[in-house]
Amino acid sequence: MLYEVLKALHIVAVIAWMAGLLYLPRLFVYHADAKKGSKQSETFKVMERRLVYAIMEPAQGAVWILGLLLAWQGDWWSHGWFQAKIVLVLLMTGVHHVYGRWRKTFEADRNTRPASYYRWWNEVPTLLMIAIVFLVVLKPF
Repeated sequence: MLYEVLKALHIVAVIAWMAGLLYLPRLFVYHADAKKGSKQSETFKVMERRLVYAIMEPAQGAVWILGLLLAWQGDWWSHGWFQAKIVLVLLMTGVHHVYGRWRKTFEADRNTRPASYYRWWNEVPTLLMIAIVFLVVLKPF
C-alpha cells in the first residue's frame, strides 16, 4: 500500500512540475515581446516568479524525494531503464534551473533573446517527458 501511495503522489508531483516546465517558457515567449518596464512586462514578472516558487520548486523537490523513495522501495538501482531515466530526469532538472536563470534575467530587464528562442525551448521538456514515460512504462532494458 505504501508503494502505491508514493507512486500516486509522485505522479501528481510530476504533473505539477511538467505544467510549470511547459508554461514558463510560453510566458517567456510573450514576455520577450513586451516592452521593458511596461505594465505587461511587470505582470509577466509576477506570473513567472509565482509559477517558479509556488508550483515548480515544490513539485521538483517532491518528484525527486518521492522518485528516490520509489526506487528504494522497488530496488531499481541496477536496472538499465531506471539508470537511463535518472539521466533524463537530471537533464530535466538542468532545464528547470536554466529556466530559473532566464526568469531572473527577465526580472532584471536584461533579456536579449527573441521570443522564437523560448518557443523552441518550450519543446525540450516535452521530449524529455516522452522518453521518461516510455522508459518507465516499457522498461526496455
